[in-house]
Amino acid sequence: MNTQISENLKVHFLRLYQMALSDDDFSLAELKMLYKIAEERGIPVKSLDEILLSPVNARNVLPHTLEEKIACLYDLVLMILSDGRIDINERIALEKYIRLFGFTEENISAIAEYLLEAVRNGKTKNDILHELQN
Repeated sequence: MNTQISENLKVHFLRLYQMALSDDDFSLAELKMLYKIAEERGIPVKSLDEILLSPVNARNVLPHTLEEKIACLYDLVLMILSDGRIDINERIALEKYIRLFGFTEENISAIAEYLLEAVRNGKTKNDILHELQN
C-alpha cells in the first residue's frame, strides 16, 4: 500500500514527536497517542515509522487557516496530556508553536491555557473552533 502523505501532515507528526520528546521522558502513553492520531488520520503504522525516520524541513511548512492551526495545536495538547502531567518544557514548546502559527504575542499564554483546559475537559477540535468563531 503506497499512501501519499502531504508535507504538511508529515511535518505535523514530526511536531507531535518533538512535543513527546520535549519533557525528556518519551512515555508509552505518548507513543500510543502518536500512533492513535496517525490511525485517526488514516496513516498506516509503516508510513508513520518512515516519517519519523526520514524527517523533512518543518520550518517552512505551517498551517494557514484557523481550522488547520487549531487542529495542529489540539493534537499537540493531546500529546502533552497523554502521560497525565504537563512538564514546563511541554508548555514552553506549546507556546512556541502558538507563536510560530502567527497568533498575537499577548494572547499566546492565554491560548495555551485555554487549549490545555479545554482538552483536559474533553472538548473536541470542533467544540474549540466553534467557541473561537463565536
